[in-house]
This record gives sequence, C-alpha cells and structure tokens, in this order.
Amino acid sequence: MAVAMILPNYYNSLNAQNMEKKSPEQTSAFPTGDKLPEMFSQYFIGQAYLARLTQNKDLNCPISNVTFEPGCRNNWHSHTGGQILVAVGGKGYYQARGEAARLLLPGDVVEIPANVEHWHGAAPDSWFSHLAIECNPQTNENTWLEPVDDKQYAEATGCQNEVVQE
Repeated sequence: MAVAMILPNYYNSLNAQNMEKKSPEQTSAFPTGDKLPEMFSQYFIGQAYLARLTQNKDLNCPISNVTFEPGCRNNWHSHTGGQILVAVGGKGYYQARGEAARLLLPGDVVEIPANVEHWHGAAPDSWFSHLAIECNPQTNENTWLEPVDDKQYAEATGCQNEVVQE
C-alpha cells in the first residue's frame, strides 16, 4: 500500500493555480472591490480585494470590505488603535499570536485590542469576506510583521499533513 503526504503548501499552490483562471467570488452583499494595491499586497500571501465602504473622513470611522481568495491571508501585524472585523461571507480564520486560531463565519465579530499581533484570512477551501473597521483612525497605524508561513497556516486551519492511502 502506497502512502503519500499532502503538504500544507499543496493547498496554496493549488489555490494559486485555480484562482488565476477565476475572477473574485461575490461572497456577501458588499462589493468585492479591486485587487489590493502593491503597497498592501506585499503583506499578503495570495490575492485579496479591497472595497472602501465609507468615504466621509469627518465621521472618523473607516470601514472596508476585504475579500480573500481561498488560502489567502495577511502577514502577522498589529494596529496601534485596534481593529474590529465582521465576517460577512465565506469561511475564514483569525489568530492572535500565542492563541488558537478562531474560525470565522458570517456574523462573527472580532474585537482586536490595540497592539495585539494577529493575522486573518480565508480558509483553504473557501473565499472569505470581512468588514474591517479601523478604530481610533487619527492615530491608528499598522505594524506589518513576518508572513504566516504554510506550516503556521496549516496548523491554524486544521490542514496539517494528512496521510492518504492509495
């Protein structure tokens, strides 16, 4: 009996190949938006899309819809003013450094305190959209850290190496 190992990066390479042929999936009532500009996409593994939903800066409440292709996630990062995520479509994950990852489904809310290192993104097999609400926008700054590597992502999403018998 032959045994094969399915490696975590298999999901990412497969998703990358599949996504080149597809346009973004509409996962919620909110617009998907445009591909992230280079200034942001450098902090993501995979393709994500951004739709800014609020324009009036006097309201001091920037809200954007972020859509991730399957397997896409952002780097570890923190916000000096905190952040709120509201899952609106598909299936995704949020993880604070040193804690277990949390599955996110539509309607889930994540309140991220200031300066907490974390990442968020799509499940390996699902598009994912969330609203990103910037807290304290006058002073809130992102600190981008290292990527969430394939091993960390697989452990967080439950897609560790699996043994398949043929």
